[in-house]
Amino acid sequence: MLKKTLFAVILALLSFMVALILSAQSSETVANELYVFGDSLSDMGTVFRSTGGEYPPRSSYFKGRYSNGKVWVEYLADRLKLPPDRVNNFAWGGATTGSDRNSLVPGLLAQVKSWTSSHKQANTQALYVLWAGANDYLQGFNNANVPVENVAGAIESLAAANAKNILVANLPDLGQLPATRSGVNSARLTALTQAHNRGLRQAIKVLNQQHSDLKIATLDAYALYREATANPAKFGLTNVTNACLSNAGVCDNPDRFLFWDGIHPTTAAHKILGEAAFAIVQESEIINSQLGALP
Repeated sequence: MLKKTLFAVILALLSFMVALILSAQSSETVANELYVFGDSLSDMGTVFRSTGGEYPPRSSYFKGRYSNGKVWVEYLADRLKLPPDRVNNFAWGGATTGSDRNSLVPGLLAQVKSWTSSHKQANTQALYVLWAGANDYLQGFNNANVPVENVAGAIESLAAANAKNILVANLPDLGQLPATRSGVNSARLTALTQAHNRGLRQAIKVLNQQHSDLKIATLDAYALYREATANPAKFGLTNVTNACLSNAGVCDNPDRFLFWDGIHPTTAAHKILGEAAFAIVQESEIINSQLGALP
């Protein structure tokens, strides 16, 4: 009888301890919203809605995405278990890193400044995502300093509004896209990509030093694209050089292609990016949460 009573007491104590642990875990900060700023790589339909559904064309692109399916931030949101109403997307296809609000397509700085002007206090439990710069160089910009400064300025604006958790993506090799690989600007675009990524890495280092309570993680898209190109089978891909969508039509197996068109990834590639972004969020602990326990 005494043994049964002792066993019951121990069991009760263990149950109480488990309850305390679970309660402590549930009180930790969890990413409860996602805010996205950038260009066509993250656009979930902004340009599509602004053009009345005309662009990107319905016949070739998925519901306003510049791809054949969901884009990477949607896959990231899925992994973070965020419902659609908790994903706030301000990215515009064609956006540069600039701040010209009079442009038909607001750049990264303009997107962020427009948001901070109406949100003086950021949600400290949200994850803020920025990815831009490709259009600066594809449209002829020849100096990485200004685009990098623009991205850093966008982060500064978010930090000033009290954002705490930021994920920034660097650029894939812009000289090795289907649309640029064989062009006269291929080498120049590769050099600019490398300069941009070096500058961005340094800028983030400085920002981390200046803002001790700001957590910034980097999605290394450059390395991910290179790895996929060097070892496509690892990612379930077979064609990492050509566009699936061309003048001849659509390829037979888009899930095996890295690129949907001459610039943009397939949704299969976007899923790879989204999974990588989720892993970075976990590894860098930019959000102190239960992410490590998620399936």
